[in-house]
Amino acid sequence: MFELYQLEQLLIVAECGTLSGAADQNHLSPSALSRSMQRLESEIGVTLFVRHKNRIELNENGQLAVEYARKMIDQANDMVSSIRSFDRKRHTIAVGSCAPAPLWTLLPALSDQYPEMTISSDMRDSDTLIQGLKDGTYQIIILPYQEKLEGIESCKYEEEHLFFSLPPAHPLSGSSGLHFRDLNGETMLLRSKIGFWHQIHIEKMPDTHFLVQEEISAFDELVKASALPAFTSDLVIHREGEVPNRIKVPILDDEANVVYYLYFSKKNRKLLTHFLQVIQLQK
Repeated sequence: MFELYQLEQLLIVAECGTLSGAADQNHLSPSALSRSMQRLESEIGVTLFVRHKNRIELNENGQLAVEYARKMIDQANDMVSSIRSFDRKRHTIAVGSCAPAPLWTLLPALSDQYPEMTISSDMRDSDTLIQGLKDGTYQIIILPYQEKLEGIESCKYEEEHLFFSLPPAHPLSGSSGLHFRDLNGETMLLRSKIGFWHQIHIEKMPDTHFLVQEEISAFDELVKASALPAFTSDLVIHREGEVPNRIKVPILDDEANVVYYLYFSKKNRKLLTHFLQVIQLQK
């Protein structure tokens, strides 16, 4: 039976139109490629080329063979891609989150519990996360609310509470609590890649000019040196510590205080059972 590489060679011959050009692309001599095509003809049992003194061209059999060869190579590539993807999923726990903070503790915990697995993560909007959980893109997703979804279980993971980070000279720095509207219209420093929080800031503070910083280190330095307001949270403070010469004021709006929930497919409960038990014991 013919080999897949012979079909690949056939396609290159068809694309190049000359044996010498196809031989160059295949890193073969023209005579070696010619012998390979002769073996292909012998294995199929028909001639595929019209041979001239200095060139060959596909006959009608060859043109049909090229069509089938292209389909077979595409199918073979799809097979390889699908099998590799299946194998990756067997050895990967993919986590999708609505925000960065829950990943700071979740990913190390997963790595500790499943050292033989690859742990991957990204941030997406809620609809994309839910669809990804349903179609198997993710094994775990994190949302800032609890919702009943068919075939999916959920459990509380942790909370995050947002603060304004203000310089002492700011007129509102002595407040015991503030709403988003109280600073709406000011210029504020803002981190990038903060997930769903970014949309909340835009919706609740539509007149605010946000100076978005891509680099966390640059953001931190600006917060220390600038007189501009910024945001922080209890989870950020727990991870990075208090910023000197800054006063944190709780934000009182409901949207600024969220509970994160883990969602996972019921079919993955067996895989995640021990991990779920561990995180519940840690609460």
